[in-house]
Amino acid sequence: MKTVDLSEYLSSKTYPGRGVAMGLTPDGKKAAIAYFIMGRSENSRNRIFLKVGENVKTEAFDPRKMKDPSLIIYYPVRVYENKQIVTNGDQTDTIYKFLEKGECFTKALKTRRFEPDEPNFTPRISGIFDVAKCGYKLSILKCADGKGEACSRYTFDYSEPVAGVGHIIHTYVDDGSPIPSFEGEPVAFATENDIDAFADKIWNALNEDNKVSLFVRYIDVGTGKSETRIINKLK
Repeated sequence: MKTVDLSEYLSSKTYPGRGVAMGLTPDGKKAAIAYFIMGRSENSRNRIFLKVGENVKTEAFDPRKMKDPSLIIYYPVRVYENKQIVTNGDQTDTIYKFLEKGECFTKALKTRRFEPDEPNFTPRISGIFDVAKCGYKLSILKCADGKGEACSRYTFDYSEPVAGVGHIIHTYVDDGSPIPSFEGEPVAFATENDIDAFADKIWNALNEDNKVSLFVRYIDVGTGKSETRIINKLK
């Protein structure tokens, strides 16, 4: 399988927005999961990731500067049993609630749409890694008509992952006005055995002006033991 170098891929973009990446380490022993956020406005940049148990939430770095919490304050990461849910919005909670009821990832996202931030209509991107089954899915919900009236929903199933390969999906192709939504299938990239090398590769590749926070988690598919790294630009 042809893969890109993740550092080169991300560094070629000024503003890929928010991104979800999932895959298997080259040794095939660990799930590799990452989520990053970027921002162009002061409101978007005034955020950090905060670990809450095994979950992660976004939080205002300086509450006095927070103008509008909608769409930017949410839980990007929630864990349900052996499943790691990672998204760019409050659809994390929707997926979690559906799993609690015995329903599935895809059915949960049929109840959701892209973000109502006209004229961008930012896609909702989501991923779920089932550590017990050693497989993952990625999803994107996009505006289909440019007017905010129709939604296209795409799910990509990697239930037979390849060691050393991951896939990334992000909200935008790159910067623009309005910002163009991600196109095509998730991009295949080469993973790393070392969590810190993986985290550094992503963080250092993101545009310095626009990057905000990064979450990375490695989970041993045999034992379920996990390691987490969080990097916030604001400290």
